[in-house]
Amino acid sequence: MINVFFPDGAVRQYENGITALNIAKSISEGLARKVLAAKVNGQVWDLSRPITTDIELQLLTWNDIEGKSTFWHSSAHLMAEALEAIFPGVKLGIGPAIEKGFYYDIDLGDRQITEDDLRKVEVKMAELARNNSIYSRKEISKQDAIAYFTEKGDEYKLELIDGLNDGEITFYSQGNFTDLCRGPHIPNTGFIKAVKLTNIAGAYWRGDEKRKMLTRIYGITFPNQKELDEYVLLLEEAKKRDHRKLGKELELFTFSEKVGLGLPLWLPKGAMLRERLQQFLQKAQIETGYLPVITPHIGHKNLYITSGHYEKYGKDSFQPIKTPQEGEEFFLKPMNCPHHCEIYKAIPRSYKDLPLRLAEFGTVYRYEQHGELHGLTRVRGFTQDDAHLFCRPDQVKDEFKKVIDLVLYVFTSLSFTDYTAQISLRDKDDHSKYIGTDENWEIAENAIIEASAEKGLSTVIEYGEAAFYGPKLDFMVKDAIGRKWQLGTIQVDYNLPQRFDLTYIGEDNGKHRPVMIHRAPFGSMERFIAVLIEHCAGKFPLWLAPTQAVILPISDKYIEYAQEIRMRLKKADIRIEIDERNEKIGKKIRESEMNKIPYMFVVGEKEMQEGKVAVRKQSKGDIGTKTLEEAEEFLKEEIQSKRAFE
Repeated sequence: MINVFFPDGAVRQYENGITALNIAKSISEGLARKVLAAKVNGQVWDLSRPITTDIELQLLTWNDIEGKSTFWHSSAHLMAEALEAIFPGVKLGIGPAIEKGFYYDIDLGDRQITEDDLRKVEVKMAELARNNSIYSRKEISKQDAIAYFTEKGDEYKLELIDGLNDGEITFYSQGNFTDLCRGPHIPNTGFIKAVKLTNIAGAYWRGDEKRKMLTRIYGITFPNQKELDEYVLLLEEAKKRDHRKLGKELELFTFSEKVGLGLPLWLPKGAMLRERLQQFLQKAQIETGYLPVITPHIGHKNLYITSGHYEKYGKDSFQPIKTPQEGEEFFLKPMNCPHHCEIYKAIPRSYKDLPLRLAEFGTVYRYEQHGELHGLTRVRGFTQDDAHLFCRPDQVKDEFKKVIDLVLYVFTSLSFTDYTAQISLRDKDDHSKYIGTDENWEIAENAIIEASAEKGLSTVIEYGEAAFYGPKLDFMVKDAIGRKWQLGTIQVDYNLPQRFDLTYIGEDNGKHRPVMIHRAPFGSMERFIAVLIEHCAGKFPLWLAPTQAVILPISDKYIEYAQEIRMRLKKADIRIEIDERNEKIGKKIRESEMNKIPYMFVVGEKEMQEGKVAVRKQSKGDIGTKTLEEAEEFLKEEIQSKRAFE
């Protein structure tokens, strides 16, 4: 007999060799019909895999993240089976589950896949799913695996097999399809009830720009049609909110191939929005003891060798900048932290000087591949709201908690109220990706776990997601339509102070090593603004809006009065414009609505005679008439309140 420990603390005994599916049946037939996979001692397994030792078991359904991931991975295999049926000879790369759905990279040779083809693949997938084909796992020798894919003529699978060892290769089959895969999978294709293929893109094989460009097909599946219908509506809403579309319509930013891909150009309205966000955070930082610093956009190669960034990120950096001086090389700055370490080191420090909080809106550069660039969310040049806190070991937890407070203040002010804090720790088994001692890693990881618990954060722990120099706390935020984004990060670092030989004089007059905390509540200005645009659909709160109000004269006769109003409100630091065009008032109102300007002041004969304005609120319509004094006070109060979105 074996002992099975369940998440609720219950323990049951079963015969050695039982499967997770039979365990589910022993609990409830209803559960057995819903369960998709099993989590055995932290690893996700097929339900049909025999269990031969005492285990911790979680039965995974559609309501679990790992359950959905298994469902979508199996759906990628179903799509590949449909593709082979429709396009004989297609070659397959990789087909993983992603956060929402799955994709498969394929090589169709000289053929081009179209939107019409996607519909045919959807129909075929639905047909194959109804066969209730079992996903079966088979361990196979390397020699047999090579023979199988050599016969198929699939060089992509052969390359993947080349990197595997004999004894660790498995095939999965369903229906007429077999794939190289480590699994796991759902029991059978019948669980897949609704299919939607969402997009076609290009992707270099294994992410290498020097390799062949494959066709990447994205899709998503659900256990019922209702959830798919809801998802399609969500996609339509997401298209309306796309920051690339709204950024162009609202004249916030642009890109130019002549300037360079992935290098955004901020237009005046976008620059004003960005500056307001920067001023908002700078004010909060000054109030909590941060000191501003400025560092250059480049740094000597030796700086990044010392920090470890050259070793870890050298391939992702732009090519070095060589000077006329023999052997002298500089790099575009990939991170601000090495520069801040040198600022700390410039002056002798005492324990009384700590914590020292250095803050900079510093622009950094990283080489992203063409196919990975995406609007403002994935760029090659971006500005981080970066700060580095140098503190004594006994100050780490309190400083970490203060940074959490600052991050939550930013989120609250911008109506990001639905978030989870992800504690990102080292990979449990592979420590080769990280620098520093095990002792320092344990201290840093425990500080984050304890601080998060003391602040009452809702947290999840993810192993293998830490930065190479230390663990971190990442805030995963849901936007207005339920999509999850990673915004804001805090990292504890015992390693850079050691690499840069940073010290302070303690009470004992001896030298001690400070601890470094990295933090960026926005993350990057570009990515944060992209998420903000999509979160509020371009309808910024009044305090952030590039144009807070527009005056709409009914005819040219009232332009002079409109100019008096603008002059008065500009003196009150209100960002206001006049629409002086010779257009009907209805058209002016419609276009102001489309431009998402928060308030409109309509002025005509009556308003001019009485010294008033007729006030309209964006998307709400007429909200009454106000005197100029009332209108000014009203706007100032709204701006001061930093009210978020309505």
